[in-house]
Order: sequence, then C-alpha cells, then structure tokens
Amino acid sequence: MSESHEISRRDALMIMAIAPLATSLGTTPDVIERAMKAAEQAQQQHPQQSQTAGQKPTPGVYKARFFTPHEWRTVRVLTDLIIPRDARSGSATEAGVPEFMDFMMMDRESMQGQMRGGLRWLDNRSNGRFGKRFIALTAKQRTDVLDEIAYPDKAAADVSHGVSFFNFFRDLTAAGFFSSKIGVKDIGYIGNEWRQGWDGCPPAAMQRLGVSQELMNSRIPIQRG
Repeated sequence: MSESHEISRRDALMIMAIAPLATSLGTTPDVIERAMKAAEQAQQQHPQQSQTAGQKPTPGVYKARFFTPHEWRTVRVLTDLIIPRDARSGSATEAGVPEFMDFMMMDRESMQGQMRGGLRWLDNRSNGRFGKRFIALTAKQRTDVLDEIAYPDKAAADVSHGVSFFNFFRDLTAAGFFSSKIGVKDIGYIGNEWRQGWDGCPPAAMQRLGVSQELMNSRIPIQRG
C-alpha cells in the first residue's frame, strides 16, 4: 500500500466489473445498486459527511447503523487509503463508499462477522506493532501494517486472517466506488447520452481487434433506392 502503488491500485480496481465483484462478495448486482442509492441519499441528506476521513462524527453527518463510532472512523480511513483522491476523481469517502458498506452489512448479515472481526484484527495488529489502534497510527505506520496484508503472494502465514479480511474489504471498496457517480465518471462511462456524431471505433481498439475501418465498411450492407 505504499505511495508508488497508488495509480496501479486504482487502475487494477477500475477494470473490475460490478457483476464479478458481486459474485465474489456473495451478493447480487441489484443489492449493490440499492446500496449505492442508499449512499447517495445519505449524501444528499447530510452534505457535510465528506469530512476528513478519521474525524469524529459531527451533527448532521450520516450516522452508521452497523458500525460502531470507532469502526466507522476506521472504515473511512481505510477506504481512502485504498482509493484516495487524485487528479482524476474524488476519494472513496467522497463517493459514499463507507455508507455503501454500512448498508451492505445491514443487508447481508453473513458479512458482518468477517467485517467486524477483520477491523478488530487490524487494531490488534496495529497495537502489537506500534502500541496504538490503526486510526491512531502515523501514515508510515499504517502503510507498514497494510503492506503485510495487501499482497497475498508475499504475505506471511501468521497474517492470513488479515489477508482474507483485506481482500474482502478491498473488493467491497471497489464495488462501492465504481458503482457510484464519482466512480462511473472516473472510468469515463457516459451511459445513454445523445451524441451529435459518430467517429467509429477508436484506432487503438481497431488495431487490438486486428481489423481496419475499410474492412468494416466493406462488410456493412448498403440499402439502395
């Protein structure tokens, strides 16, 4: 989770589709859609909620239904470490990912043990290494803890529970972010919008497919008269 991996992390997460993520999370795309709608409603009702990750809740800010206040602060910090704000788009908290997760935990009780146990593991690991809970660590200390569990192929056997939790949490973060308005804009999806003209398939895509525009044109039937 070091800084040099920031772009590759987001690009790797971006190519994930909602359906495969839903399958890996043991849920369905419609549940993810409902969760993001709930997150968007929460943002509209409580516009101040895009406070700095890790801050204590303030009046008017979304109040989590599943997460305890401490867990909520930890979730906000952790989601923004996975998908931080950059020059391209906002962060996970700005996209409503923590609210999405809170909805998912209430909707899918089977996930609750893994989430709560994983957050507890993260605090225990942080305490064991640095004598403080995760949200109280410095940026460097947080990176040190997450680097132990963010790369399964390199992880030690004694952090296997942390690896399992982080994989689950990262998938849930990606599902929430890339089904949000910010995430959809991030990947450049324009949806069902009117276009004044059509320039055809981009040259790079044509080259990758091994075809040319001339070849495509020759195969399009022309209606006469």
